[in-house]
Amino acid sequence: MCGIAGFVQRGWRPQDAQPVLEGMLDAIRHRGPDDQGTWLDPEAGVALGHRRLSILELTQAGHQPMACPSGRHLVIFNGEIYNHLELRETLRRAGCEPAWRGHSDTETLLACIRAWGIARTLQACTGMFALAVWDRERRTLTLARDRLGEKPLYHGWQDGSFLFGSELKALRCHPAFAGTPDWDAAAAFLRLAYVPTPQTIYQGIRKLPAGTMLTLGPEELATRREPGGLLVARGSRGARGGAPVRRQLCRRRR
Repeated sequence: MCGIAGFVQRGWRPQDAQPVLEGMLDAIRHRGPDDQGTWLDPEAGVALGHRRLSILELTQAGHQPMACPSGRHLVIFNGEIYNHLELRETLRRAGCEPAWRGHSDTETLLACIRAWGIARTLQACTGMFALAVWDRERRTLTLARDRLGEKPLYHGWQDGSFLFGSELKALRCHPAFAGTPDWDAAAAFLRLAYVPTPQTIYQGIRKLPAGTMLTLGPEELATRREPGGLLVARGSRGARGGAPVRRQLCRRRR
């Protein structure tokens, strides 16, 4: 099933950040026992990690974090894109096909992002996924989940660090994690027998809603806040075009 984890934190040194990231990944080792990968950008303060369960591509051509050929976009991805071969064919017909390194749907995802951008790519994808994309040129971090929310993704600011991961236990391994209980969420659990989205049992940590894309740009990362709206896709769009995708900005619940 794979697992992802990462953080954005200013002023860390690689020798300090690496063991923190590896600790976050060790907490979700059960999600991906076949491989582990990390990527650090000290200048931007970004750390990305991945635990891999090899399915579509068994070789190192499917290793993550994965970068596009230009190095602009990096992705960590948990899930499966069912129509990724169709997407490759669409890229070929449009003259946007890269020189493929392997057969993974993660590589297909990166090629589509390069050709169409993140929002249109996610609309074109049929599958189950949770992912994070770092755009080195625009200095933006984007998190997204599939339409039904089959793959989990948690995120939030803790003591000036933005943390995210497939499971709460990964976030708990970061030294900035406070672990302060959210008593409103606890009350909701007693009423409903579950914690409703976007709440979690911890203050400042949220579940990303299903079918939602959250992008933090330089302003949000500098001011240590999340944007006031989340991009929620309504309807769908095939890879071959069709009617424009209808989207709306949904206010983030507090």
